[in-house]
Amino acid sequence: MTTPPSDVAPASSDVVPAFSDVALASPDVALASPDVVPASLPTTTQETQHVTVPTLPPGTDEPTGPAEPGAPRPAPARDRYFDLLRAVALFRVVFYHLMGWPWLTVVFPSMGVMFALAGSLMARSLKRPAPQVVRGRMRRLLPPLWLLGALGVTGMVLQGWSPDDDGHPVWWWLHLGYWILPLSDPPYAEGLPGIHGILGADWGSEMAVPLWYIRAYLWFVLLSPFLLRALRALPWATVLSPVALCAALEFHFLHLPGERLPDAVSDFSVFGACWVLGMAHREGVLKRVPSYVVPSVAPVVAAVGLWYALTHGFRQDHDLNDMPFAQCLWSFGAVLLLLHISPSWSEWPRRLRPLRRAVTLLNSRAVTIYLWHNLCILAAATLWDDLWRFDVLSEHFSWLLDSSWPELAIVWVLVCGCVVLFGWVEDLAAKRRPRLWPAGPARARRGGLTA
Repeated sequence: MTTPPSDVAPASSDVVPAFSDVALASPDVALASPDVVPASLPTTTQETQHVTVPTLPPGTDEPTGPAEPGAPRPAPARDRYFDLLRAVALFRVVFYHLMGWPWLTVVFPSMGVMFALAGSLMARSLKRPAPQVVRGRMRRLLPPLWLLGALGVTGMVLQGWSPDDDGHPVWWWLHLGYWILPLSDPPYAEGLPGIHGILGADWGSEMAVPLWYIRAYLWFVLLSPFLLRALRALPWATVLSPVALCAALEFHFLHLPGERLPDAVSDFSVFGACWVLGMAHREGVLKRVPSYVVPSVAPVVAAVGLWYALTHGFRQDHDLNDMPFAQCLWSFGAVLLLLHISPSWSEWPRRLRPLRRAVTLLNSRAVTIYLWHNLCILAAATLWDDLWRFDVLSEHFSWLLDSSWPELAIVWVLVCGCVVLFGWVEDLAAKRRPRLWPAGPARARRGGLTA
């Protein structure tokens, strides 16, 4: 499995119209979102319905229900708990990719959370015709990817990437189609020279790191109508089937040919249970379980996943992202517990109100942040490393230059720049008025970008 980042209408006063479910990620981003990639997220059937921007991942969900002809539909209330989960997941993804600390994958299973939130939104959306919902999710997910591909592929070609690089020119051209419809991982150039003072070497590979999530999210969206039908017929068999598939792959009961198919099936087996758990949460399946069961079972499942990781070489440069079965169990247990807790916050709790604008921004631009953050990290490292050439800094402040914390600040400055430069594409994809900085209520203006 490709290494995950570690690993988706105006609302109330501090909210922007909803990746991804990514997403990165929300990420609905994400990511996600994303209808965004990462991702808007629904609550349980007893909670107020809402719309959010993707997890990792990708996007917004259109309001449902009858409306008077010509009258605007009221904006659904947002569940701030899910908004907060998506924002934390996206922040942790960026933090992990910069720091590389393995324990971050244990502290908060970002990718499992982002997929669960996206699955919950998808189940809510599928009250409408499935083709319409799938088209809507793809419409919100793909334009931000196309923008990244247009700039990234152009840059790689200008630096010498060509059809002859892999020895199969015809296949090179065909594989470029994955930048348009990412049913498999889009191709990229390896070993590119850096762009002096801007990006370090092999920036094409760094740009491609988050793309596995976009591919996995797309497949989950395409499979969701069938997963929801199976969930309604056989709830817990459907929830646990990805875990069984992951175990079959881990213990070599199942062998898959090639490279692209194993990656796709592996990602489904690792995070499929989280996606289906999100759907089960929306469908009320978890509410039908006695209240003591989830708090009793979820920690045990997570503990087994952590035990498996610790007995299979969990360490620096070898964390949960390299251990599919451990990741599957840990994410499943953690997500199950988070969904069980699931308070319904239609308004921000007093103690969290200072975070609301930051959370709104992360949710509104989950796909953009997820797609561009790795290049921002590389650019920040390049700029920070250049400071070593100043003798006064290298001699007297080497301790500071060796620290990654200043880089974190630079990363978020660059991420904010990407939000301004590229984030408006998420608004266009969701058929909303483009906004440069969607951290507060939109202002009514005619035409043009709003801030």
